[in-house]
Amino acid sequence: MGTLIAGPFATRLLADMGARVIKIEPPGGDPLRTWGMVADQGSLWSMVQSRNKESIVIDLRVAEGQELARRLAATADILVENFRPGRLESWNLDPTILRKENPKLIVVRISGYGQSGPYRDRPGYGSTGEAMGGLRFITGFPDRPPLKVGISLGDAIAALYATIGALAAVHRRDVSGRGEVVDVALYESVFSLLEAILPEYGYASAIRQRRGNALLGSAPSNIYPTGDDRWITIGANGESIFRRFTAALGRPELATDPRFSDNQSRRANAAALDTLIESWTRQHTLGEIWETLVQAEVPSAPVYSIADIASDPQYEARDMILRLLGPDGVGELLVPGVVPKFADEPSSVRWLGRAAGADSDRVLREIGLDDADIDRLERASVIQLAPTTPAAATARALE
Repeated sequence: MGTLIAGPFATRLLADMGARVIKIEPPGGDPLRTWGMVADQGSLWSMVQSRNKESIVIDLRVAEGQELARRLAATADILVENFRPGRLESWNLDPTILRKENPKLIVVRISGYGQSGPYRDRPGYGSTGEAMGGLRFITGFPDRPPLKVGISLGDAIAALYATIGALAAVHRRDVSGRGEVVDVALYESVFSLLEAILPEYGYASAIRQRRGNALLGSAPSNIYPTGDDRWITIGANGESIFRRFTAALGRPELATDPRFSDNQSRRANAAALDTLIESWTRQHTLGEIWETLVQAEVPSAPVYSIADIASDPQYEARDMILRLLGPDGVGELLVPGVVPKFADEPSSVRWLGRAAGADSDRVLREIGLDDADIDRLERASVIQLAPTTPAAATARALE
């Protein structure tokens, strides 16, 4: 039960790993269906986010819809929701009550600020999590405003924690026989990634500032321009790596230069070192630089656009660029592959997100509804079935 990003992304990950996921959408469908680039069949993002999921539409604002949700929860292992705290309770779907009816139920709750605390009732998005979690303050360049990463990173981080929490709760349930409530806050999820920023503040009152692309703790580690107007990231910050790197530059004497002879010296003189490196990278193409550094065993990589990603042999070899037919004749789509990889039972994308309510009829029959129930609830707009095409009607008749 959730819309847009964090909850649906967490359940996408679980579905990719083989879970059966039933997504309860509101009447009209998840708003994500209209976000981003939209084809006639809906949002391309939604087709990826809802892959491997079954879609049913239930109006949770009405009593009969709430009863259907309780019946579904009674059969489920995990319930994932990302509403504002208190919303489930207002719909008579209090996790405490749901877990009395199904003691093994795991309820994963994702919200802006968590289920407790003075900010509990405030609305929160990934953007607010990134801001209050401290990420945006340190992202960007010192002479410019705080910068947003180009994706909904706060939501994605919270989704990963929600997935980890769900799987940990499943393992604990195998031992205890009891379910769990997993409380994931967006701002805390982001905050947890801040490395040594908090102890640095507590120890020395140091407030880390925006540093652009430079790595704070070691040098050299930055992004450098190439002679063919591309960019490459280079991380030559280990002692042996730095020696190999300076040899690859044709400047082995830099490894013994007092300004660069150890990591602390290189950190203190990072700007001068970056200027030397840039003077070298600007003389060569991206391909030449990368090949030289690969041969020298120096960590480096091009800064890829999505076009670069789609044509890269490493992505192809590990099935990270899938070519799948989209729903309802949208044609072939390029779709991200599954992470992580499993050796014995590989995960897969079994289908892309389909129409809102595409599975309402079948799923509701599984919990005991019959033709009369479904017809009455549909006429009352408690549920929504997917639009029936001639092909779908013929298939249902054959079944």
